[in-house]
Amino acid sequence: MLAQARARGGPEPARGPRQRAALSPRRPPGRAARWGIEVAAALRWRGWELGQEFPKLLALKNVGARTQRLRYRPPATRFFSTVFPQPIVLSPGMSLTLPIVFRPLEKREYKDCICFEKPEGEFSVALRATLPRHALLCPDTLQLPTCAAYHFSEATFPLRNVGDLITIFIWEVPSPFHLVPTSGLLEPGAVCTVKVLFQPQVALAYDVMATCRFGDDEEQNRMIQLRASAKYLHLVVKVLGEPCEDVGPGGIGDVLCFGAVAVGTTIEAKVEICNPSTVSAPFRIERAREPLPQDNTFTCPISRAVVPARGKLLLPVRFSPQTVGVQSVDYFSVVPAGGLTRAVLKVMGSCKGPLVCLSQSALGFNWLLLGERSAQSLEISNISDVPAHYQFDLDGRDSVFSVDHPCGVLEGQASLSLMVTFRPSHPIIYYRRVACLVHHQDPLFLDLFGTCHSDTAKPPILGPQHLAWYRTHVARGLTFYPPDILGTMLQEGKLQVDHSKALRLPPQASKDSPLETYTPVDAMTEYLHDGVSSDLAMFPPHVSISIQEFDFGCCLPPRGAQPLPLCVTNHTKGTVAVAWTQRPERPFQVAPTTCDIPPLKSTAFRVTFQPPQPNALYAAELEGFAYYKVLRHYSNVEEDVTLCPSWCLTLRLQAHTFEPGQQHFIPAYILDAPQTFPVVDVGTSTYRSALLQNTGPSPLTFTMDSDSCPSVTVKPRSGYIVPGAHQIFLFSTQPMDATPQQHKLALQLNACPQYTQEISLESSADPPRLLLEGDGRLYFKPTCVGASSTRLFTIKNCSRLPLYFGWRIQPADGKVLAVKPSTGFLQPNEALAQTWTFTPREETRYLLHTWVSVWRENAAPTSPKSPRYLLRVIGEGALGAIRAQEEQLDLGNILVGSLQRCDLVLLNDGICSLNYVLSVEQTITGPCDPEEVLDDPLALELGHYEGRIPARSKAIVQVTASPTRQLHYTWAISYAIATPQAPDATRIVRATTVPLCHVGATGVYPTISITDVCAAGSASGISKLHLWRLFCLDTLNQYLAREPTPVELTYSVPTRHSAHPVPPVHTPVLLDFDFGAAPLDSAPSMVILMLENQGTVPADWAFLFPADQKIDMEHWAEDVELGPCELHHMRVQDNQLFDVSPRAGHLLPGQEQPVQLMHRHDFLSTDCLPVLLKVSHGREVLLNFVGMTVQRGQPYLHITTTRHVFTPVAIGSPSPPKQVYELYNGGSVPVCYEIPPEPMQRICEENFQHPVFVCLNPKGQIGPGTMGHIEWVFSPLEARTYSVDVSIHVAGGESALVTFQGIGYDPHITGDTARFDTVSSPLVTPGSSKLTLPGQAAFLSQSRICLGNIPVYSKTSRLFFLNNPSEDQPLSFTWHVGTGHNSALLKISPERGSVLPGDSVPCILTLQALGTAAFYTVDLVCEVFSQQALATYEAALQAWEAERARQATEFTITERDLEAQGGPEPPAPKSASSSGLGRPHEPPAVSYKFKTLPPIETLRAPHPPASRSQRGHPRSQGADVWWARPEPPQPLLLHLGMTARFHAIDDFLASFSDDFPKHFLCRPLKELAEGAEATAGRRGQGATGTECVLLALAGSSEQEQQVVMDLLAMVIRGLLEDTRFHEAVSQGLAEPTPYFCQLRSEESAPRAAGPPSLGSASAAPPSPGSGTTVEPGAGEEEEQGGPEVPQDLQESLGEILHREQVQEQKEAIARLPAFRTLAELVLENTLQNILHEASRGEVVLTARPRVIALPPATPRRGTSPSTPSQKSMTVGARPEDPSQSKDPEDQPLITLTF
Repeated sequence: MLAQARARGGPEPARGPRQRAALSPRRPPGRAARWGIEVAAALRWRGWELGQEFPKLLALKNVGARTQRLRYRPPATRFFSTVFPQPIVLSPGMSLTLPIVFRPLEKREYKDCICFEKPEGEFSVALRATLPRHALLCPDTLQLPTCAAYHFSEATFPLRNVGDLITIFIWEVPSPFHLVPTSGLLEPGAVCTVKVLFQPQVALAYDVMATCRFGDDEEQNRMIQLRASAKYLHLVVKVLGEPCEDVGPGGIGDVLCFGAVAVGTTIEAKVEICNPSTVSAPFRIERAREPLPQDNTFTCPISRAVVPARGKLLLPVRFSPQTVGVQSVDYFSVVPAGGLTRAVLKVMGSCKGPLVCLSQSALGFNWLLLGERSAQSLEISNISDVPAHYQFDLDGRDSVFSVDHPCGVLEGQASLSLMVTFRPSHPIIYYRRVACLVHHQDPLFLDLFGTCHSDTAKPPILGPQHLAWYRTHVARGLTFYPPDILGTMLQEGKLQVDHSKALRLPPQASKDSPLETYTPVDAMTEYLHDGVSSDLAMFPPHVSISIQEFDFGCCLPPRGAQPLPLCVTNHTKGTVAVAWTQRPERPFQVAPTTCDIPPLKSTAFRVTFQPPQPNALYAAELEGFAYYKVLRHYSNVEEDVTLCPSWCLTLRLQAHTFEPGQQHFIPAYILDAPQTFPVVDVGTSTYRSALLQNTGPSPLTFTMDSDSCPSVTVKPRSGYIVPGAHQIFLFSTQPMDATPQQHKLALQLNACPQYTQEISLESSADPPRLLLEGDGRLYFKPTCVGASSTRLFTIKNCSRLPLYFGWRIQPADGKVLAVKPSTGFLQPNEALAQTWTFTPREETRYLLHTWVSVWRENAAPTSPKSPRYLLRVIGEGALGAIRAQEEQLDLGNILVGSLQRCDLVLLNDGICSLNYVLSVEQTITGPCDPEEVLDDPLALELGHYEGRIPARSKAIVQVTASPTRQLHYTWAISYAIATPQAPDATRIVRATTVPLCHVGATGVYPTISITDVCAAGSASGISKLHLWRLFCLDTLNQYLAREPTPVELTYSVPTRHSAHPVPPVHTPVLLDFDFGAAPLDSAPSMVILMLENQGTVPADWAFLFPADQKIDMEHWAEDVELGPCELHHMRVQDNQLFDVSPRAGHLLPGQEQPVQLMHRHDFLSTDCLPVLLKVSHGREVLLNFVGMTVQRGQPYLHITTTRHVFTPVAIGSPSPPKQVYELYNGGSVPVCYEIPPEPMQRICEENFQHPVFVCLNPKGQIGPGTMGHIEWVFSPLEARTYSVDVSIHVAGGESALVTFQGIGYDPHITGDTARFDTVSSPLVTPGSSKLTLPGQAAFLSQSRICLGNIPVYSKTSRLFFLNNPSEDQPLSFTWHVGTGHNSALLKISPERGSVLPGDSVPCILTLQALGTAAFYTVDLVCEVFSQQALATYEAALQAWEAERARQATEFTITERDLEAQGGPEPPAPKSASSSGLGRPHEPPAVSYKFKTLPPIETLRAPHPPASRSQRGHPRSQGADVWWARPEPPQPLLLHLGMTARFHAIDDFLASFSDDFPKHFLCRPLKELAEGAEATAGRRGQGATGTECVLLALAGSSEQEQQVVMDLLAMVIRGLLEDTRFHEAVSQGLAEPTPYFCQLRSEESAPRAAGPPSLGSASAAPPSPGSGTTVEPGAGEEEEQGGPEVPQDLQESLGEILHREQVQEQKEAIARLPAFRTLAELVLENTLQNILHEASRGEVVLTARPRVIALPPATPRRGTSPSTPSQKSMTVGARPEDPSQSKDPEDQPLITLTF
């Protein structure tokens, strides 16, 4: 079916997407479809050899939808052959293969083709045989991605060997491109992927050529164009989150603050790196210096990365603090590729640790009896949020004091209540200072004391006051004396009591030394340097033991270990008793338990160990108390102040019972040991803590071998840890130099050497070091004398300890140099940018020296050991000046009350920066009182009056002008150089000011004007000129152009400001906007105004109705008493009788906007509404909208004004002009008017029977919706004002009384001061059509033509165009000239015609003035129809008429019982006149099967609403249905207003003598004036110019007609003899549009050959009837009386005489009016044709003239080369500026000669 449909040429059936894809498979490469035949583009032979045949098949396939027929021609050469040519027929889808054989004879390349012929055309297939060759194929161009400078981008492209040989290639490419591989070898058909690397060093656009050389000797090359571009990078570092509050002034770069971070933890923060560029940005992270491993608290895991284009990258930075209380600072630099820029990131953070405190520092148990125990609570709290590990250095198993939780972990912000138990074993005084160790914190101390009594021993009770006295006595060295001796010394006066009741030596013994008091020492020093763990002690010991720690080693039960001898030494002056605290069940015992030791003596004790079980670990801390023996009973102490507490002696012991070879307990522990000591100054102790946790189920013993590293002090060195508990160690060392020292300690666990953990520590000292920027040199740029310049100078703390600094400036340099801050504090590795200020005092160079001192926290600033760093400061003092880039700055026009800003550019050409102070002086000029504007405030404001301009640069000052008057402002700006007296002092301005520039501006108000107006709807019949008068647009434009009054500016913008329905008026201007009159229920009267902003500033306008100015209030607040006027306005607004669209708008300078005003005719009334036209910041005009609605059928004449003033006329004028008074018929019926002559006759009688006022047409009729003209002649007798009241009677309507006034003047008195004889300028109303109605199908190029002042008997023409802007609607038009005056002949050509879509038709308006002076004003109407609408109407009308004719002859019998009744005859049918159209006769005997259409009748009026009874009875189905006659389409009416004034020739010459040569006087008009009047009466309009010409030719003589024919014959003969004209005609005939076809019309041939030429007529002998007769006998007398004349001379004389006669005849003919009229018509038609062709673009009037060289003309007999009758006229574009017309070649000219 598909094939049959295609064969029949029918449409192809629709296919779905899948079916279409299946029917159109993808075409193989190298094949193309040509007219439906798919065939290869070429056949190629490769690898052939001589002497053989190489056949190939050429496939042809029909891919079309129909059968293809083609023929082919064989190849032309003998090397390619095929079968004998024969026709080929291919059905759709069919293929055919054609064999082609190649037979080579030489070793060369062969080329041929085979051609195929089809009815559509030919196509060929190339046949080529090529030799083996080298050939590489690659792309011509490769665009690489854009990359950053110092980065790279890459791309690849294929390199294909399309030759027949193995090819070696080598690439050559300029930098910065690189190709990989640069060379290689390719097999035939092989492909190599080449990578292109682009590595630019400079940001440029690169476009290079890469050359690939290949071939046998690299003689061939292949080039590829490489394109790429590089850009520089810029990275922005942005710190996320809130800014750091701890950052002080002088910071460098962005700051990333971690805050306080817990020790031993790691926190990570992220920094955002933004790449605003369009390329990816690689970067690297650099640090200011590589820190030591122990100081590497800040780390960045990313060292290199790439930020995507216009992207972001989050850079992680980690902070791992290790030392509590240390502030860490470091700097990271983000360096993009190339290192051209860098972004510095400052990171800082502090380390926080636990903060543990005890609720009490001392805990007393008063006294207890022996065998009793007491417990008290103690609260330990951790204020910090960091978990804290604490441990009391107390073994509660062998001590009288014990804590229920001696070690543990306190979480952040947690507290723990501990129970401390006192269980004495001897009746003595007990006192022990217990240390509470906290990991990462200094130890805490707890004083435990109590007293034990027995039955026999009752020592004194120890209290807290005794401990205070004891510490004071220790500082004063009194504790080495027993209480009894101290009491005796006190009694003897050798000791005294101070204000704290402590003992002291007498003043004589102290030898004026200061009173010693106990100074608390550092807790770490007190704990470590106790004289036991180290050799250092704060105070000498009172009692000491020889061994503090001892390890028994392996002791197998039951033998035990050998006793350990222990020596206890008494260092006091009294007898000391020692009591050891022992438990019987403990394996460690001391013997004896108690013992007395004399003063300064020693006593031996034995320590024994008896293990209870084998394979166990044992450790203990034995406790003993030494006290003065005298304290055994309280009675021995006389003075309470002499009481001394006991001294606690501790002995740490260890042992184990593991047999040799027996495995010890495997320790399970966690050791949190430090790696480095905090950095300190040289000779200062540094401390560290470590934590050992027992995580196993068995106890853990430890032993720290400190002997191998004596430089490190550690405590405790041995001990015992129960399962789940922990032990805290404290380390101390004192580095002596900055060289790092390594410390290694061995920690042995569970008394087994194989469980030894090595602890490595490193310590170093760091002296103060400060780094100055620029190697200690600071340079200042040249500075103005007296001014200051600042620079940032960076100092950096290169040490690892905080540093204090202070600058020292010499007093002589203090007035020139200053620095902020001069002192400060620097954290380790912190940099600070300081501000240095240089203030030169004179014009010279400065070299200053200053230094900075640095010191530690506890050192003195003025210490001689503090290092100093010298800084050299170099600067220069100079002088300078400022100038403005533009000395005259014009801001143009500025809206009064608004702001206008511009930039004032200040230039500093000197070498130093300048501080300036600006001042402004104001001058106001214009039409104003100078004294009044003298006190006006300054209308110019500067963005800043003080500033600074760097050297050789510029500064921009914003200037803001706000004029308050509509005048011209001039501001003079001056400057003065400002210098500070001191760095912190106020500025001082020099007394002299220098003029800088002048700024000018003009204050203006926004102004708008009405530039055009048109009407539509019911007002479409009103002409534009009449609309201009109805709306008083002249007066409105005059008011809008004036300056607003202050009252009008009360509300500068539209505002709701009134609480009354009729708002108050702030403008003195009131104008009427008269919409005219229209019948009731007619279309609204629409008037469209064109608003144009003719000012220089934007204008906002608004039409404000009364409701738009009223404030919205509640109903109860409104005034209910409304007057009739207010009610009328409310009715008009509620019913929207008046409307404006749009009501507001904004116009830029020169911009236009149409505004539509509408009046609806819904009620019989005269509607009025006050509408305020408000221009924001400008004028406001109150417009009184007035509209009239009349009853239909009522005659009504709309009188626009009851007072009409004629144009003043000079007295004594012989021909006063006719003037026109216009009337508008606003009703729906024609109006007949009549003007009684009595008032004019009365005026005539009063003026000596002189007709002052004459009405030429006192009676007339005006059609509905049209304008009527009453012609008047005002002829004053005296120079005064005349007035007459005339009643205009309307038949069937109301009469109107109109006062006509006229002014007569004496031209001899007024002279040129009063020129009333000129017609109104064309600018009064617009000439061009700026406005178009919505949906308007056509428009005129000009809506009004003003011909100005013209003399009578002249003819004037104007050219305008009727345009059709539609794209598809052809239009038809018809011009209606209307009733013209008897004194004028008016014609429009063409009167009717059609306009194609998008085309325009030229129309020529011709006005011929007759002999009467008059004001001529006429409104021409052009009816425009759409041809499609007319065709539709004519078709509907024909159908309606056919139906009416059919209904006139057909009728239908509807009586069904006609035959049954039989008797009565049917009634006679009514005639069409009685029954109406559509009532046909009803023949009784004829019936039809089908009913006819409804009868035709004119459209009836709509039925009124049905009453209630009528609604209950619906109409019967047999009611008549009428077919209305089709209504013709409504035409579009285009108005063309034409205005002119006719002057008598004498008056015209007197007033406009310079313009008289511009007009052509048609003499026959004067003779045909009477005939023209008759013709006007017959045709209703004046005779046309063509009729005048025809009448003139008809009255001419035979000789004149012969001259005309001779002239035309000569012109045509010249054209026929011109070969170039023949070529132009032939070319014109060949053009698509036959512009010159009139030359080949049927009438052209006989005209060219018919009339004889002028030359032939002159050569013939004169005929008897010609005008050149010869008197008889004249020749005979000459022959008889004169001598004999030769024959040749007679012929010459006769020829000369004949030539002179012909010349005289031509001159006589040229002076004939008919000939001049004919020449005028020819010239006029020629110019019209040229302008018409120019409008179509066929002729360019502004083109340069072309000189056409013609062959020399041979003057024919009877003619002269140059006759006086020839006229020349040049048509060209005259320049507006006369100065531009110096070169005649630059002006396009068209010269016409006839």
